[in-house]
Amino acid sequence: MPPARESTITERFRAFDSRNPDVYRALERMTARRIATGASHIGMKDLFEDLRRLRYSGLNNNFTALYVRKLLVEHPEWASLFELRRRRAA
Repeated sequence: MPPARESTITERFRAFDSRNPDVYRALERMTARRIATGASHIGMKDLFEDLRRLRYSGLNNNFTALYVRKLLVEHPEWASLFELRRRRAA
């Protein structure tokens, strides 16, 4: 029997996001608030730290890029606010 395949970061993200839709909604609200106060650049890691202080101590930093990409799918007008790098892992 072959060894069990380890899940990818994308699979782990999708599972986490599915179980915790409030995290995405909080990130969306926080981004909108920062835009409303005149932000021209927003760092997802900074948003994650704010969320940790508020209530989500177990956020995985490996999910930051995936949350940015999810935000930009729904809000392409925010593309200039976040810096995206090429993904190296699936």
